[in-house]
Amino acid sequence: MNSASLTCLPDPTIHFPVNLPNRLLPLLTLRRHSLSVSSRCILRFRVSLSSISLTASLSVLPPSIGSPSFELARALIQLSASSIFLLSLGVFGFSCRAFAHTSAICAAGSSPTILEERTEGNRWGKTNFENVEDKELNEAFESWKSKTFALTVPLRIVALLGSVPSSWIKDFVQSHGRRLKLSFEVRADLEKIFSELLVPFSKGNTDSRSAITADLVTIGDSWLNLAISNALIEPIQMADDKVWFGVLTDKWKVYLCRNSNGKLDPNGKIWGVPYRWGSMVIMYKKSKFDKYGLHPIKDWEDLWRPELAGRISMVDSAREVVGAVLKYMGASYNTNNIDAQVPGGMNSVQQNLVLLAKQVRLFDSKHYLKAFGVGDVWVAVGWSSDILPAAKRMSGVAVIIPKSGASLWADLWAVPATARCAARKVGGRSRGPSPLIHQWLDFCLQAAREVPFKREVVPGSSPYLLERIPSPEVSKELVVECMPKLETNLIAGVPPPEILVKCEFLEPLSEATVSDYQLLISSIKQKPGHYLIQRIRQNILTMVQILFAWVDVNKAQSNGGGASS
Repeated sequence: MNSASLTCLPDPTIHFPVNLPNRLLPLLTLRRHSLSVSSRCILRFRVSLSSISLTASLSVLPPSIGSPSFELARALIQLSASSIFLLSLGVFGFSCRAFAHTSAICAAGSSPTILEERTEGNRWGKTNFENVEDKELNEAFESWKSKTFALTVPLRIVALLGSVPSSWIKDFVQSHGRRLKLSFEVRADLEKIFSELLVPFSKGNTDSRSAITADLVTIGDSWLNLAISNALIEPIQMADDKVWFGVLTDKWKVYLCRNSNGKLDPNGKIWGVPYRWGSMVIMYKKSKFDKYGLHPIKDWEDLWRPELAGRISMVDSAREVVGAVLKYMGASYNTNNIDAQVPGGMNSVQQNLVLLAKQVRLFDSKHYLKAFGVGDVWVAVGWSSDILPAAKRMSGVAVIIPKSGASLWADLWAVPATARCAARKVGGRSRGPSPLIHQWLDFCLQAAREVPFKREVVPGSSPYLLERIPSPEVSKELVVECMPKLETNLIAGVPPPEILVKCEFLEPLSEATVSDYQLLISSIKQKPGHYLIQRIRQNILTMVQILFAWVDVNKAQSNGGGASS
């Protein structure tokens, strides 16, 4: 039996980021010994555990091979390996800095501690006392290890009121368990969300409750161009590799792929992910039409019928009003050169727009359904997201999508841009969007998410169905289900295939075409004693002026940035 006298060194300094029971601390106290030869060691640990890391490494100033110091270093390495094994059983991390540069001999006058080294298969002998102590410590360690620690991942979403089925939220939370910390908020309209995205940049500050600090926000597809060109949102990172991207059909990808100016670009990036869509529709009082022997409305041309003069209300969107005229004339919503692409050019479009203005009693996106409800008008023209819920609460009404096609709308998920905000003012977004963003997008585009739309719990349809039209048999069954509730040519909220192929999303217009729209709207004159016509002109002209104001602001920012650089 070989023996050697060893000198005990001071205990190392140990730092713990989590609180451990006092009885566990001796487990982490490493015995260090030194011979008469001066040595210095640094001991660190690293053990990867799901979300927590434990680091360890050992470095020793190399003694000569075969020397007592060399044998001691080998034994320390083995002891370190055993310690790592024990520590990896728990979920905690620490950093241990030991073996600081010390003298090889204890201070004068102190008595060295003499230990007996037993060489038996390179193992250190233990006394009965040590075995009992280790057993108690191991039991305490196992008890501590069995405790659970809360590790949550936040996800904050700001959505349009009534656009997301409540069952989605419940199912998503259940599928992710306690590790998800979901904050789901709603805003009354898209304008409110857009204004919250804008305010931080215009005033230079950020409210932690604002939509700008959310991980995802709802944005209407008609707002996408402005949001991109004014850097209010950022592109979806690594979209090509995600599951949800593969679910989107080519029609979606072409429409959503934009450059930094918000224009369609096949080489651009994806800036928004759709979660529901719909179309413009026409609702009319079937009871009134039957009473007075009027023919049902089937297409846009019916809005110009003399018997409906003053009996129509409509949204005040310039794109929708002028677009209705273009569809009536057989042209596209996205016509970019009216003179070249529309028979009769600007003059013909202007004449038909003036005639439509005489037919419509009210242009107002907020009150057009109220006028219909109280009986002031018999026809309402608006978005299916507005009209379908209202129609369910009424009797004797019918809802149709014009047989020549209509405009399509979509609600998208977008990531607010926070690069221009101070990190300390962005709350949870200061370190980037939540890692759960793509899981939420995958969830929203699953085929199972169609159910609330088919049951008409929420108006709209799943993006999954844009080019995956139900078979004729399934369509017939759905129509039979819907017929008792509402007379319509829609199939579970979706235009029938023969009409859907004629529908269009509203693409960004060129500045020249926007100028044409402004000219057309300004041509609507007020009739004597007809106050509502003036209201029409003001509402629609305001929308166009806002668009021009954004273009001017964007140019000013670009010029200012160039001057400053």
